[in-house]
Amino acid sequence: MADQTFDMIVIGAGPGGYVAAIRGAQLGLKVACVEREHLGGICLNWGCIPTKALLRSAEVFHLMERAKDFGLSAEKFGYDLDAVVKRSRGVAKQLTNGIGHLFKKNKVTTIMGEAKLAGKGKVTVKTEKGTEELSAKAIVVATGARARELPGLEGDGKRVWTYKTALVPPHMPKKLLVIGSGAIGIEFASFYNTLGAETTVVEVLDRVLPVEDAEISAFAKKQFTKQGMRILEKSMVKQLDRSDDKVVAHIETGGKVEKVEFDTVISAVGIVGNVENLGLEELGVKIDRTHVVTDEYCRTGVDGLYAIGDIAGAPWLAHKASHEGVMVAELIAGKNAHPIKPGSIAGCTYCQPQVASVGLTEAKAKEEGYEVKVGRFPFIGNGKAIALGEPEGMIKTIFDAKTGELLGAHMVGAEVTELIQGYVVGKTLETTEAELMETVFPHPTLSEMMHESVLDAYGRVIHM
Repeated sequence: MADQTFDMIVIGAGPGGYVAAIRGAQLGLKVACVEREHLGGICLNWGCIPTKALLRSAEVFHLMERAKDFGLSAEKFGYDLDAVVKRSRGVAKQLTNGIGHLFKKNKVTTIMGEAKLAGKGKVTVKTEKGTEELSAKAIVVATGARARELPGLEGDGKRVWTYKTALVPPHMPKKLLVIGSGAIGIEFASFYNTLGAETTVVEVLDRVLPVEDAEISAFAKKQFTKQGMRILEKSMVKQLDRSDDKVVAHIETGGKVEKVEFDTVISAVGIVGNVENLGLEELGVKIDRTHVVTDEYCRTGVDGLYAIGDIAGAPWLAHKASHEGVMVAELIAGKNAHPIKPGSIAGCTYCQPQVASVGLTEAKAKEEGYEVKVGRFPFIGNGKAIALGEPEGMIKTIFDAKTGELLGAHMVGAEVTELIQGYVVGKTLETTEAELMETVFPHPTLSEMMHESVLDAYGRVIHM
């Protein structure tokens, strides 16, 4: 048997784990990465990437429906759901294969199997050939998370779906109920609604996209409703009565229960960390509500043991996991690593219209005691947005009135998931309103609205 002693062992090959493994190898460490299912984890196989491929198909279909608006003719067009799904799976497979190539290029040892911590610096792996024993000075747990399933609302793969079934649907929903309006729920609602499903979204909190700024949530809700979605806020699905061809949902709103019939239900009520059967508790690792408790450097408190990504708690974002992977690899290699600042991590939701944000909402900034200056700029005031046929949207910026610090930025509209990075860079560089005002934005671009929103916060807006 080959030498099974490494400098670093990574458990899990999702966007946190595989990046940690590659960065560690780049720094000269001998690295092994253990994965029980597939390289790329949930993100590449069942999350970020395949959902975006589906949403791109829906976006093109939506544009085909609007062909006349652009002086074009598109007749007798439609969609083949199986072909849409096949493209999505193909995109995911291409990227997964790419990770295998990157592992080989960087000389990362890949071990397919189920890992368990067997003591300090030791990991056992159940593989098809038996059990392997590995050892390393540093171990990184990056096992991710899975869909939360509430009692009575569990997926069955037939009429009640989790995100996995929604990505490879057994049928096209005609009347769809989506439980939960976070990023996952609202993206699937947007996809299926665009393809013609009569869609209802139920949210237990007081507004859809509840982590977003209230103004952005309200704007997005207006657009969803305009597209034909039924949005029920402060509502709860109490029960699902299932049969072969339908589901009757008991939906409580304002103390009254309404029974509504659907042919498909998607449950998107959050995630839980994959902390079971890893041997974490035996080593003394603290777990809080299915997530490993760590410090800002992702250290668990057990010498040489780190936890990154979704298993280490919010924000549950692939890019956060990847940067934690880099940071931890650099720490293990003895480099001067810098902890991640959660307030500088953007969140993106790829519904129609898109939503993106970074930093504090207006309400949160005020709650934290800031005196704020707030700027807004509508898409309707931007030449590129009008030329694109995308005049519905808004960019909102929030500044500390005393120092000019950019506290937060919030967007809804076309391509805002690409625009938000400008503000992320600004926050990372600790920019103030002065630098943003002095920056020359190219014309004609959607990015000009970012400039105008900053100007508006200080009474200097030009095109509104």
